[in-house]
Amino acid sequence: MTGFFRRLRALTVKELRQISRDPSSIMIGIVLPIILILIFGYGLSLDVKNVPIAVVMEHSTPLVRSVLAGLNGSAYFSPHYVPSMHDAEELLKKREVDAILRTAGDFDSRFAKGDAEVQLILHGVDSTTATLIGQYTGALLSLRTQTSLDRGELASGAGLPGAAVVQSRIWFNEAAESTWYLVPGLIVIIMTLVGAFLTALIMAREWERGTLESLFVSPVGRAEILLSKIIPYFLLGTAGLLLCLAASRWLFHVPMRGSLLLFLLCSSLYLIVALGMGLAISSVTRSQFLSCQIALVISFLPAVILSGFLFDLRSVPLAARIVGNILPATYYMEILKTLFLAGNNPAILLRDCAALLFYAVLFMGIAIRFTRKNLD
Repeated sequence: MTGFFRRLRALTVKELRQISRDPSSIMIGIVLPIILILIFGYGLSLDVKNVPIAVVMEHSTPLVRSVLAGLNGSAYFSPHYVPSMHDAEELLKKREVDAILRTAGDFDSRFAKGDAEVQLILHGVDSTTATLIGQYTGALLSLRTQTSLDRGELASGAGLPGAAVVQSRIWFNEAAESTWYLVPGLIVIIMTLVGAFLTALIMAREWERGTLESLFVSPVGRAEILLSKIIPYFLLGTAGLLLCLAASRWLFHVPMRGSLLLFLLCSSLYLIVALGMGLAISSVTRSQFLSCQIALVISFLPAVILSGFLFDLRSVPLAARIVGNILPATYYMEILKTLFLAGNNPAILLRDCAALLFYAVLFMGIAIRFTRKNLD
């Protein structure tokens, strides 16, 4: 046993020295994660802000101005007040505004009867943006309408006939910021990419150069070789993970409502899974080019599309849902979103960590199986 650890330490030191002489490993392990989280974190957003919207008030009354006052100073709208519907339509056709908001001349009287309407016309070229604008506008008008009622700005005084007030609450993301939802997912994508590519490329490179064949004539075993590959790149990947965590906290202000220790433990387990996946790929293919292609196809792309990063798996076809539930990234995605936004949930964490442990054993088993001490 003493010989095992002595050989493992020697191999690990050799790998660490090789990393220090190889800028590409440091680029993949440390520089790439921070570049990716900055690009995606700032460039990818499901929020719509500063929406140019044309406002047409056919009869400007205190009540109309009160209902529409929420547009002013809002981070989501940039209102352009125009005198007529014709002018607003021209702005919409030129795509100088994305929507038109119009109140009729009899708005006050119909408001008192409980059947007032506000016309909203959306530019539908981008359906996702149009849907969000519609939701934002509806929520804003509902809030301002209730505020006007509470302040007694109706001549009739009492509430609306048959009116109901909907009071919505958002749990775990009360700010309704898409960044809070996206950044934990970005950490999953980055760790998947970094972990799989680090070991897939490095191990395949040694197969091509014959370095591993030289090790095979020494007394070291397959487990020692693979562990010596895992340990240095685990440390390198952990450094990238900590940089991503710092960026999520201080650049994107995503809260960490769960245990930081649990976050580090679960992330370490997933990093072992990703590194093991890269080892398994390179041990089977033994080619840098092929390992890179396979790592991209079976790790990065599925993690982006089928892990629940952008789409709820419950809304996709059954076949895609089954594939998504097979991916290790899906379970790590659920862990991070739970820890960041909802806090410690033992049922979810135990279930998902058990799945990640299974994948860690599976990938390491495949790597050991195909890393043989022969020259076939």
